[in-house]
Amino acid sequence: MRRRIGFLAMAVLAGCLTLNSSATTQTPPAENAAPTPDNAVMITVFLKHDESRPLSELNAQLEKQGYYKAFPPPGVEIVSWYVMMGVGQVVTLRFPASRLREVNRALETTAWGAYHTEFYPTYDYKAAAIAQRDKTQ
Repeated sequence: MRRRIGFLAMAVLAGCLTLNSSATTQTPPAENAAPTPDNAVMITVFLKHDESRPLSELNAQLEKQGYYKAFPPPGVEIVSWYVMMGVGQVVTLRFPASRLREVNRALETTAWGAYHTEFYPTYDYKAAAIAQRDKTQ
């Protein structure tokens, strides 16, 4: 269920981004276009380990599927990458919205089987939270 919610959220985000762009002025994005304030999106990806199999087996599968070469795609910024004990890995990426499909496909073709994936649209709230805290003190 959570995976469907994550995919739904990404679909809504992609739809909003499409609606905000003008079809008459769109040009194909450069393959390694850099994120800018007007085109960047962030997603957080939960890579949940398949706990029924040993880590050595999972790593061998990831290697065989090309995960370590394909994810994240070149030019996609890694904002954070943590191991969450009992869950797996949690990766936050920033990239131009036009590369969303590329990021998704890199995971679909190389991570599935070793990981169960969940995707969440993400934004940086740190500055706003600090400002709010400072305002109330």
